[in-house]
Amino acid sequence: MKIYDDFPVYSTVKELVLEGAARGGDKREFVFEDDDGAIRERSFFEVHEDEMRLGAYLRAKGLTPPMKIAILSENTYMWNVIFYTAAAGGFVIVPMDMRLGGGEIAGQLENCACDILFYSAQNEEKAKAVKASAGCTVKHFFPIAEIDAILAEGETLRVDYETAFLSEEVLPENLLTIVYTSGTTGKTKGVMLSHKNIMTDVNASLRAVTGGHAIAFLPLNHTYSWVTGLFAGLVRCEWGFICTNLRHIYRDIQNYHPHQFAAVPLAVEMIYSRIISSAKRKGNYDALMNGIEVSRNFLLCGFDSRKEFFSEIHENLGGELEYILCGGAYLNPKIEQFMNDIGIPIMTGYGLTECSPCVTCSRRDFYKIGSAGLPLDCNELKIKDPDENGVGEILVKGDNVMMGYYNDPESTAAVFEDGWFKTGDFGYIDEDGFLFFSGRKKNLIILSNGKNVSPEEIEGLMSDIEFVSEVLVYEENGRITGEFYLDTDKYPDAKDRLRDEVLRVNKEMAEFKRISVIKTRDEPFPKTTTLKIIRNNRTQ
Repeated sequence: MKIYDDFPVYSTVKELVLEGAARGGDKREFVFEDDDGAIRERSFFEVHEDEMRLGAYLRAKGLTPPMKIAILSENTYMWNVIFYTAAAGGFVIVPMDMRLGGGEIAGQLENCACDILFYSAQNEEKAKAVKASAGCTVKHFFPIAEIDAILAEGETLRVDYETAFLSEEVLPENLLTIVYTSGTTGKTKGVMLSHKNIMTDVNASLRAVTGGHAIAFLPLNHTYSWVTGLFAGLVRCEWGFICTNLRHIYRDIQNYHPHQFAAVPLAVEMIYSRIISSAKRKGNYDALMNGIEVSRNFLLCGFDSRKEFFSEIHENLGGELEYILCGGAYLNPKIEQFMNDIGIPIMTGYGLTECSPCVTCSRRDFYKIGSAGLPLDCNELKIKDPDENGVGEILVKGDNVMMGYYNDPESTAAVFEDGWFKTGDFGYIDEDGFLFFSGRKKNLIILSNGKNVSPEEIEGLMSDIEFVSEVLVYEENGRITGEFYLDTDKYPDAKDRLRDEVLRVNKEMAEFKRISVIKTRDEPFPKTTTLKIIRNNRTQ
């Protein structure tokens, strides 16, 4: 371990787990609701004690690394404990997406030859499906509902097995986790990430953006939530609230006053819509817009009065929110600009599971609205085959790039070129080094005239229509089609107005990019656990 500025830099997650607990001591690490709705707290020391109990229990049962431990659960305190325990003990962690069906989960666990499964009560039927599957490799099933008894037994076993549990040597090059991709556009693959991959990315992310205590509400099975949800608190000895229900996110923000949290664009859009709707309902919309104009002028003169100008908004978001980390999909620059104008900047970023996951991030003192930020210092970027506008495929090289896809050498070879990882995403890098994301290569619409159209660009413009809740753009029968989910509760005439609004937005784009077929749907689009629309699941 070495010290970088004001925080230590770790080479393995085992080192982080053990050293972080020692540094944190009696300071609180987690706040959460238990199954009865009571608020609980755990200090760094208490979390460490639970890890040692679980580790001794596993060792006593003859379960040793490099066995694979899968976690199938919603966000809970024990999700974190199981992850930390497995990492400290040299096991390989397989975080599962609980929105998948039992058959899909069974298939992924068979693919990686998983040995052990921890599952929550609401996933009991899926665990049964795994056990009943013909190719099941899991031999040990542990219900998280019985974890208290497991920890109690583990306490009695520590004297004989804790030393053996901690004695396992864990090297930076060792495999830490196999993460199955969300599969928004195709079959899932098991991404292999080493301790070095993860800790390189965590260290670089924390050098780019620092902060205090946070709220974790993104699903913990996804790597995007790990930097803030799993690791930053251990590195900086800060506490976090584990949000177990997205419906309570506003309540939790108000109750636990986070300094920052990680979000996907849909969550930021929800916050923006809530602010605008509240202002209109109270008759304060014009005053809000005027306040933004005045505060911009103050900023130009070197005075930041945004927290005073928009104190009510800040109080409704906990009163201490300094910024929101945002990535995972396209965010409308209009929303990004608005949030910055009211004093809650959006620190946009870009990443992929294969890159552990962060690749770029905006900085508090250096950002551009509409960009995905600057590269982290753990990796470098280049654009392959840029067109006349500088747009091409984004390639990444660095210690955060994955080891490869599990048991899939062909897919692994296909995404590497001369040591560079081919992301399958398109974008460009401007003269100041900022990355601007253009869209997914797989999603590109290639017209009969040879023109390439990024649906994400069109979706971003169409989402600016006030009554459009969600939009998906795709090619159908040679025509660009826009499928819309509308907010007809707030705007009863939305369907009648849609065509005129689409025509208005069309005029802002080149003719070959314009939507020519309009569809509406009565239900939101199916989404992944990170709230990204699953493109190949649309209703046509």
